[in-house]
Amino acid sequence: MPTLDWIGKDKVINHHKDVPYKVLERKYSFDESGMHKEDIHSNNMIIHGDNLEALKSLLPQYEGKIKCIYIDPPYNTGNEGWIYNDNVNDPKIRKWLGEVVGKVGEDLSRHDKWLCMMYPRLVLLQKLLADDGAIFISIDDNEQAFLKCVCDEIFGARNFVAQLVWQRTFATKNDAKYFSSEHEYILVYAAEIEKLKIKALPKSEKQLERYKNPDNDPRGPWISTDLLRMEHRDNSVYEVPTPQGKLYKPQPGTSWRHPKEEMMALIKNNEVWFGANGNSKPRRKKFLADVKSGIIPQTIWKHVDVGHTQEAKQQLKKILDASTDFFATPKPVRLINQILRIICDDGDIVLDSFAGSATTAHAVMQSDLKLSYIMIEVEDYADTITAERVKRVIDGYGEGKNAVDGTGGNFSYYELGSPLFLKDGTFNNDIDTAEIRKYIWYTETNGLEYAENEQEKYYLGSHNDTAYYFYYEKDKATILDYSFLATVNVKNQAYIIYADSCALSDIDLQKWNITFKKIPRDIEHI
Repeated sequence: MPTLDWIGKDKVINHHKDVPYKVLERKYSFDESGMHKEDIHSNNMIIHGDNLEALKSLLPQYEGKIKCIYIDPPYNTGNEGWIYNDNVNDPKIRKWLGEVVGKVGEDLSRHDKWLCMMYPRLVLLQKLLADDGAIFISIDDNEQAFLKCVCDEIFGARNFVAQLVWQRTFATKNDAKYFSSEHEYILVYAAEIEKLKIKALPKSEKQLERYKNPDNDPRGPWISTDLLRMEHRDNSVYEVPTPQGKLYKPQPGTSWRHPKEEMMALIKNNEVWFGANGNSKPRRKKFLADVKSGIIPQTIWKHVDVGHTQEAKQQLKKILDASTDFFATPKPVRLINQILRIICDDGDIVLDSFAGSATTAHAVMQSDLKLSYIMIEVEDYADTITAERVKRVIDGYGEGKNAVDGTGGNFSYYELGSPLFLKDGTFNNDIDTAEIRKYIWYTETNGLEYAENEQEKYYLGSHNDTAYYFYYEKDKATILDYSFLATVNVKNQAYIIYADSCALSDIDLQKWNITFKKIPRDIEHI
């Protein structure tokens, strides 16, 4: 498979491994009754911080669990007029490039920098994606070709699903130098193409308008369809009488779609329409209730169906009561809603690591499905715009005839905290032991839900007939010995016990089916 190369690639393809795991510090929670200092245990998260580090911090708990990822990354247009800086000369990116790529970063082109920024983030997003999940990435012509090559490499070319074309504007621009660009793309990749299920979209009101009920059939609205087939079949050529006595017979080379016995049964059951006068050529009644409820999604998404940029700007201004022109190409809620409809089911998690104005969270809250969301935003407006929009959607916004009812719901707001491990691989003593316990549990159980266990001080929990113990004290060394075993009261088939050292012999470990793991050497570094 052809691959894309660029200056700095060799420095970033494995950079995700060097990104420190940082603890997520909850700052507040929010629901319909307002802000809360105490943890309300919401499944929805808004995280303020660099998305590379935030994605790494999600790995222990969420690896392989995100059903739908939507991101709207910088398009790398070179325009630097917005708060969300759509140019890789952004100071944060320049700092990162200087640290990761080194001096060679000083000579990178704009495309090289963008690829260096995106690559490790896409790697972590791929790790978070569920086996039956998919990622949707908005992009325009500036980086579309490069992004496609990189995604083929990270997600696998075989997992490419589609390149959607979104008609982002309803008004043609007349100031374009060559062509008026009215579209963007959404690249779609599956985690595992064989397990991906794209659901049909419900028919629009316009598509259903043609269903009428001129004879007031109690079975509801219907349309009529042709009863003739364009081929001759001997058993389907016969005369059909109308209620007024007129006879209809197929023309040469054609025949009815049903044998005579079936046709007469349809007529008897009032499933054939002979026109308002009862004397027209027979047609089959097709009831709305029997029509397939959905249509296969197409690769061209028109603004009339999924919204446009101008709509998104107006909606954002209405919600936040202020100008938000620094979001040059915000996405409409209807666009994200369409993505959710075709990929998500109840209980799924939706992730947006370039959250911006929180359109994705808004769409999740409006969805008929029971979904949860994780939003990540690096900019300082993560609280004042990203989270603020979510608060207003929960509570409702607007006044008078323009008022919009709140959706209800809740979320918790997080900041990136300190790294769990120091550069020498030891624990950061500033980190609460409870955070270390959660990290151990998540990495051992592939993100199984964690609840602090008060049964025994060092007991983490049991999973797959194995009891997990983390025998750790910040201010002294711990030893797995007979004294510690005497405190173990949980009965299970096997045990995994972390400690600073072990005084038990291999024979003793085998006898009680204990796996000893040394702190910190044997703790997995994700």
